[in-house]
Amino acid sequence: MSKMNIVGIVGSNAEVSYNRTLLQYIKRQFQGMFNLELVEIKDVPMFNQSDDQTDSQEIQSIHHKILQADGVIIATPEHNHTIPAALKSLLEWLSFKVHSFEEKPVMIVGASYYDQGSSRAQMHLRQILNAPGVNAIVMPGNEFLLGKVKEAFNEEGNLIDHETIVFLGSCLAKFTQFIQMVLAMEAAEQSEPEPEDLYATGKIDTTIEGVDMDADDWLEQAAEAVNAVEGNTYVKLDRGLLTVDQLNYFLSSMPMELTYADSNNQFLYYNHTLPGSEMLASRVLGQVGNPLANCHPKAAFKNVEWVIQQLRSGAVDAVRVNVPTHGPDKYVVHNYQAMHDKEGNYVGINEYILDFKPIIDWYLKQTGQTLAGGVEVDGMTGASVKEADKHVEAVSGASAKEDAVEVSVDAMSGASAKG
Repeated sequence: MSKMNIVGIVGSNAEVSYNRTLLQYIKRQFQGMFNLELVEIKDVPMFNQSDDQTDSQEIQSIHHKILQADGVIIATPEHNHTIPAALKSLLEWLSFKVHSFEEKPVMIVGASYYDQGSSRAQMHLRQILNAPGVNAIVMPGNEFLLGKVKEAFNEEGNLIDHETIVFLGSCLAKFTQFIQMVLAMEAAEQSEPEPEDLYATGKIDTTIEGVDMDADDWLEQAAEAVNAVEGNTYVKLDRGLLTVDQLNYFLSSMPMELTYADSNNQFLYYNHTLPGSEMLASRVLGQVGNPLANCHPKAAFKNVEWVIQQLRSGAVDAVRVNVPTHGPDKYVVHNYQAMHDKEGNYVGINEYILDFKPIIDWYLKQTGQTLAGGVEVDGMTGASVKEADKHVEAVSGASAKEDAVEVSVDAMSGASAKG
């Protein structure tokens, strides 16, 4: 990853400024952390809305540098308990006709002759940056206040006190992390997923046309329409040759309930081993072929849509939901796993539902280990807990890139019996 580009604004128009010295020191000392370009405000005209100079070379140059930067560091002195007039004038220009700081990560530093190290000026600057029209995203806390500045630097312009250097470095490191967080949030907002068509009104290569998806005998009609093979007819797989019967035996023997929904959000398959009333998530024969909208109550549509969007977008590879309503003798997990073709294209969801308790019990018996009681575990990976709780709660039966999103919620089966 390339280094960040940060603009450092010298908050003084004086020929000699310790805040300029501070930014120059940051540029030298921490050049391995980011690229810092210093911006001077000496030639910025005094703000006057009756004499609009927004389009002047001085204002436009600073404006574009800030726009192109990943973040901004402002070094302010303190004049009469507030920021200098020259710095205030710059901020006025950059929030009058143009809005350079809009949602831009900003860190405030400052140096002054006295013990307080520009603390009051920094407080006022923070208020200005948060004002409507400016709307910067100012890093909270981690204020770097350099007091008694005449004694702080040596003749080469380097800070003398080791602890001060370490603290400054930690503040700057946190600022780079802050920038990354802001950029990630902006990327997430810009990549708002498209709404999901839960009624499967679209068409993909494997859509069987001419058959009503809602029909209870969709399977029989669709099989006839495409001359689907069955029985002892052989099917060549990636690494195997099985008859249709053998495929059914194989899938039915899986110690889990399997469901396939394609990329068009049509419910195509489940491994029928038990009556719906005895399944961990009830399915009935007439559901096969239905759009996913028919397999979930309308109250769950937004949650179902969120899960599919996470998988389709590649945000994560799987969503896992613990369903505790089956009683204390079971630990049932609904797993929503994204499926992809050889080119990596999303082709649907493999939902598999499994009672993990027998496996856990067997493992503990084999190893002689026991489970620790009373331990709360953060079972969440790959997305925020609040976001997943919000969308996954009460969703199952349909079908997020790191590990799976794992959430323990009170869920209901999405592909429950009709009605």
